[in-house]
Amino acid sequence: MNNTVDPSLFYDNRARDVKKTGQGALGKDDFLKILITQLQNQDPTNPMDDREFISQMAQFSSLEQMTNMNRTLEKFITSQTDNKLIQNSHLIGKEVQWQREGSLSDRDLETNTVKSVRLRDGDVSVQLDNGNWILVDQIKQISSSGKE
Repeated sequence: MNNTVDPSLFYDNRARDVKKTGQGALGKDDFLKILITQLQNQDPTNPMDDREFISQMAQFSSLEQMTNMNRTLEKFITSQTDNKLIQNSHLIGKEVQWQREGSLSDRDLETNTVKSVRLRDGDVSVQLDNGNWILVDQIKQISSSGKE
């Protein structure tokens, strides 16, 4: 007969409750709630100093402006990412000199004409007249196609 105790039953191996306290960051709504609660619960015989109140309102205003600026910057970054394809569409029909990945010398440039542009996983690549796809970062020179 085997008299061993299952290790999962030991006190040290028990599952521990993890206490959650929110998102970990105070937002503008939280700041405003704290300010309102502070005003509601202040001592009427000793109200908050005007300078302190104005300072807190200025902090709230700064927080509001930073939140709005952050939201605007996020939209700008998204629009710039979405426009990568459009920004590189001018390459279609152009003759490009490009460098193979891993090549260290500018003497190893190859010349082809761009046939199409695509966006995949956030990277813009172009299809050359030889059927190969290369990243836009590999292009070293752009010129008008000699076939025009």
